[in-house]
Amino acid sequence: MKAVCWYGSTDVRVENVPEPKITNPHDAIVRVTCATICGSDLHLYSGLVPTVEKGDIIGHEFIGEIVAVGPEVKRLKSGDRVVVVSVIACGKCSYCKDGLWSLCDNSNPNAVQQEKVLGYSTAAIFGYSHLFGGYAGAFAEYVRVPFAENSAFKVPSDLPDEKLVFISDSVPTGYMGAENCDIKHGDTVAVWGSGAVGLFAMKSARMLGAEKVVAIDRFQWRLDKAKEFCGAICVNYENENVIDVLKDITAGRGPDKCIDAVGMEAHTTGLGDLYDKAKQAVRLETDRPHVLRDAFISCRKGGTVSILGVYAGLVDKVPFGALFNKALIIRSGQMNGQKYAPMLIDKLIKNELDPSFVVTHRMKLDQTPEAFKIFRDKRESCVRIILRP
Repeated sequence: MKAVCWYGSTDVRVENVPEPKITNPHDAIVRVTCATICGSDLHLYSGLVPTVEKGDIIGHEFIGEIVAVGPEVKRLKSGDRVVVVSVIACGKCSYCKDGLWSLCDNSNPNAVQQEKVLGYSTAAIFGYSHLFGGYAGAFAEYVRVPFAENSAFKVPSDLPDEKLVFISDSVPTGYMGAENCDIKHGDTVAVWGSGAVGLFAMKSARMLGAEKVVAIDRFQWRLDKAKEFCGAICVNYENENVIDVLKDITAGRGPDKCIDAVGMEAHTTGLGDLYDKAKQAVRLETDRPHVLRDAFISCRKGGTVSILGVYAGLVDKVPFGALFNKALIIRSGQMNGQKYAPMLIDKLIKNELDPSFVVTHRMKLDQTPEAFKIFRDKRESCVRIILRP
């Protein structure tokens, strides 16, 4: 089969590889019909995630059709159309039972290695390095889905792939980020990043009762999406001082809730941007935390900062004193997709949600190397690219 394999920073190739096989009675094999490049895939593409090995198949956000199931898979059968949550979870451990699926104790076969590097272990993720399980990813014609009954959710045949594929990762990530804010009616919510996850966080904040949503980005076409589809007040940080604008919008108080939908490759302007990029380049810090700095300074006293953007390791010059003295609440984590997928699918069926507004490009799997360049470089007003085998 064809699959997208990683060979180093900015080097991904479409190659012929063996088709996956069922290796555990709880497995399913899914024929991929649609996948999408997520913002966190760019961290892999940029070579910032450790333990990705040459030849690894990447990708984690996808939908498809089951072609085979193991003997212990009872809820699913060959021919079922499914959306597959990007986080792999056993469904049996204490974390899964508590709804903290991304902290699963059993799905990551490399948990010991992860503990040595990061000091802890988490659930596995499709196509996201050997620290996160080493499972083959979704940019392929077929994918083996471990613990299939906990990861694959049946979906109707009459809904298009482009509406459903984002239930795999981006929509539940955005929703969880907004839910973590404990939004009250009348709240002002500021969201850094107007990519797909940020846009879905804005939509979710609206659904949960926010009165004002502020979108912070530097690309006008993404801000236009935020205004048109999320009713957001838009701030271009290259043209305006974000902290000052947020004070103006909130009469000097600051947003009630702040959401970081950017993560470890944040951009800013001036010396701050050069400082973080230089330190990251020589590995004196692994992540660029500019959004965290702005959020901690901007958020009102007693407010909440919700972190959706992926962070991998160490950050520098974060104003922890502001966090402490303002009594900020911090909520973060990889999304618990299994918790949210059924509810979000139901909203799609009822036409209460349509994530497909983020799709700007449609390309073939063979075109994935070029797709990564377009997505990384923000060319052609790109927000999200759909890939089809």
